[in-house]
Amino acid sequence: MLFEIDGSQKSGSGTILRLSVALAAITGEPLHIYNIRQNRPQAGLKPQHLEAVLTAAKLCNAELQGATLGSRELYFKPNKIQSGNFEAQIGTAGSIPMLFMTVLPICLFAKDIVRLHVVKGGTDTLHAPTINYLRHVFLPSLKRMGVDAEIGVQRYGYYPKGMGEATLTVKPTKLQPICLESFGKLQNIKGISVCTFLAAKKVAERQAKTAKEYLSAKGVAADILVVNDTSNPIQKGSSIALWAQTDTGAILGSDAIGELGKPSEAVGTAAAQKLSTELSASPTVDVYLADMLIPYMALSEGTSAFLTRQVSEHIEANIWLAEKMLNARFNIKKADALYRIEKAG
Repeated sequence: MLFEIDGSQKSGSGTILRLSVALAAITGEPLHIYNIRQNRPQAGLKPQHLEAVLTAAKLCNAELQGATLGSRELYFKPNKIQSGNFEAQIGTAGSIPMLFMTVLPICLFAKDIVRLHVVKGGTDTLHAPTINYLRHVFLPSLKRMGVDAEIGVQRYGYYPKGMGEATLTVKPTKLQPICLESFGKLQNIKGISVCTFLAAKKVAERQAKTAKEYLSAKGVAADILVVNDTSNPIQKGSSIALWAQTDTGAILGSDAIGELGKPSEAVGTAAAQKLSTELSASPTVDVYLADMLIPYMALSEGTSAFLTRQVSEHIEANIWLAEKMLNARFNIKKADALYRIEKAG
């Protein structure tokens, strides 16, 4: 069986490429994807997408055609998923978290531990989750599904030079369903505010202080760790990630990234505003985590469900792919001001 995937469908983004490659590797079925990133200003494979494809191919000894920069069409023929140590190099400020999200589901189906070491990329970039969002929101949420994985940051990396470095370690596992049907009571809010070679300007402190003040004005206290990082002398930068935990096990997260000319106070406020918006709706999964969980729900046996405040184009794209490639069945129902997303057993 050959999966034929039109990359211009739904979001028409790199999400469709990354997930279709991962699902092809897991099912062992060949993939032909065309119109890659058709709906983006620069269509085709950019360095970070190409490296994601090449890394996925290494993990399953896949045969590739069309894996070149700018390519809008790709043939991916997987073989057996391997365990062991792997290396990847993006070469730009392309997102390391997005690469990790491509390969993590594949790694779960290896025979033994997989370690992926990525160099020369971005840990904290626009239009992608920050590395600390993955560490403190995404992975702890997946742990509820039985996933045993961790991310180590050797070097933070930001736009435009990148030069970040991180390692993903994954133990194989049989995925369990996840049921998050009730927000419950807020237990705590935590965070991590990082700046790299910007300690003199107190960037991490200012980001944290403003985020705490914003949340305090909304009636909630936050404990935010301040990190004055010196891991990357080539590229200064900053980020902040926040997460709220409830007594039912829900974790809602947000993040924001420093940019040239953007005050640190605006970065801290942006992250706090996003988290506050989530908290005021009382979902069990934030809008970013919602689309990330779809593939894992589809790959697990049994019924999974969560509540989210909106159905994003990435959720729609991931459900479309999971139904097409895994024969999973999802239902979306309005539940008061929220949406209940269920993967049927």
